[in-house]
Amino acid sequence: MASEVRRTHCNRDCPDACALHVTVEDGRAVRLAGDPEHPVTQGFLCYRTNRFLERQDDPDRLTSPLLRKNGELVPASWDEALDFVAAELTRIREESGPAAVMHYRSGGTLGLMKHVTDAFFERFGPVTIKSGDICTGAGDEAQLADFGDEDCHDLFDLLESKSIVLWGKNPHVANVHLLPVLKKARAGGARIVLVDPVHHRGTQLADDYLQVRPGGDIALALGAARVLFDTGRADAQAASYCDGLDEFRTLARSRSLEEWAALADLTPAAIETLADALASRPCAVLIGWGMQRRAHGSATIRVVDALTAISGNLGLKGGGANFYFKRRGAFDTSFVKGEAARQIPEPLLGPGILEANDPPIRAVWVTAGNPVAMLPESRTIQQALSSRELTVVVDSFLTDTAQCATVVLPTTTMLEDEDLVGAFGHHWIGELRAVVEPPAGVRTDLQIVNELARRLDMDEELRQDAEWWKRRLLAKVENLGGSLEDLRAGAVRNPIAPRVMYEDRRFPTASGRVNLVTEVAVEPARGTERRPLVLMPQSTPKAQASQTTAAAQEGALEATVHPEAAVGFADGAEALVESELGSLRVRLVFDARQRRDVVLVDKGGWLSKGRCANAIIPARASDAGGCAVFLDTPVRLLPTEDGPS
Repeated sequence: MASEVRRTHCNRDCPDACALHVTVEDGRAVRLAGDPEHPVTQGFLCYRTNRFLERQDDPDRLTSPLLRKNGELVPASWDEALDFVAAELTRIREESGPAAVMHYRSGGTLGLMKHVTDAFFERFGPVTIKSGDICTGAGDEAQLADFGDEDCHDLFDLLESKSIVLWGKNPHVANVHLLPVLKKARAGGARIVLVDPVHHRGTQLADDYLQVRPGGDIALALGAARVLFDTGRADAQAASYCDGLDEFRTLARSRSLEEWAALADLTPAAIETLADALASRPCAVLIGWGMQRRAHGSATIRVVDALTAISGNLGLKGGGANFYFKRRGAFDTSFVKGEAARQIPEPLLGPGILEANDPPIRAVWVTAGNPVAMLPESRTIQQALSSRELTVVVDSFLTDTAQCATVVLPTTTMLEDEDLVGAFGHHWIGELRAVVEPPAGVRTDLQIVNELARRLDMDEELRQDAEWWKRRLLAKVENLGGSLEDLRAGAVRNPIAPRVMYEDRRFPTASGRVNLVTEVAVEPARGTERRPLVLMPQSTPKAQASQTTAAAQEGALEATVHPEAAVGFADGAEALVESELGSLRVRLVFDARQRRDVVLVDKGGWLSKGRCANAIIPARASDAGGCAVFLDTPVRLLPTEDGPS
């Protein structure tokens, strides 16, 4: 039996962007492993990617276009499907203008070549697109407001840290290749402080664990700032590189330490513990992506940024307010201008499509996304997509979103795709190579764009192949050690990425200084008298967002609660989690380590299987950046309709 190890990269929505070694036998992938020579991947993979071949070989994979006829999705040829789509897009544009067409692209794959689909619709229109970002928009906006830019210190700069604050970050689930670096830093003497309302395996790494109230991070940060100001441990040079210092100091001193502690639901001593870590310069603050998915999400990140600044941890080796690595930083995406006929905020996608007029949205194209499962108000999105004249979904499976489509176009998995990736957990870049052939009848997103561009007589550039586009995307770094040949030779760190952010303490803001936040809402969102608990969907090590098998979606969704949050229920009992939008059937799992005011469920559950938490989360946008408010929904537990719990 012929066997060969081939190299590619993971392109899924994960910070690690792992380098893969794929064992191929007789044209079939039979084993995945991490590249042992890659400085970040270090020879191991997460649980999700270790089991990716279950998805690769899933018998439910689509291998033919589907076209809705007489209300049913039935197999069609590629020519029939693409001819129909091209004719419908043209007709709708001619009748109502390009604003009547919407292109929605999400993070189901983080391959850079998916921007070519953006370019297609920009040149076809420009059409309606989304604004904001459901995952990181609030934090992105915060860091741009504070620093004028957004990037992180080099991953291995953590080895220079005396203290590391994991603020709302769960590396065991969401960033596993950070773990070896944290362990090495700790072995070298670094102190690790974990701040998180959710008790998770990260506590095993931490010297101190602060189980803050959900949304209490603003109070915690301002309390720590007060301690630093009051004890004379704020950076004496802060006034030289921070605007708004006096106002921020006034904000920090607007409440006593005890009052800040009460808002955060921590002891004053716990806040002093955080202040001590920050004062032990250099201290690296690693900011998780979850806590900005709240109504005051952007303000939260801004206060954490300000605390990092006034504690003197900006511009230092081993320091930094590290939120998001600039994963597109190495790539030239200037072929997309960002032009749009109009924009609909991503977290408001369902209501936005339904309410759009002059003209109404008549057609929607979905790239790399499953918004019915992954955005708030799932049923509203389901209604919006199902009621358009044309909804096209490009996917490998008949997802909740694809079930709403007029046309479903089957696309490749990461083992069959040609693309480039950056990472939002480090600065290395990589190439995807098709290590196996796709099933007959499956095409890449780029091939789909190529064929539509030919049908619509669009730009020659949109008809170019993957090799051409890879070189086009690498134009910024090809002469700096980041050419396609360099990527094929081994691991490549983005040659224009910094090792230390703002090392000269000059910032690309209008004044060249940090913009400290000076006014925020400090009260955290809480449950109500009727619904006293807060629903908090969490990333799971078992699946990447909604990318899982149908078998894994059978049965009731597990909901983890403190026993005292479920008085009258038994561990393992079924219950309903009810919000203002509706209810979700769950199986209760008791965990006395969790807070008494939260209900924890996995995110990414399928609506078609009754496991979708987003079905009971209202569509709301964060204070800035267009992030979805996933974590502020008040809920209560109720008995199921078929009997007592």
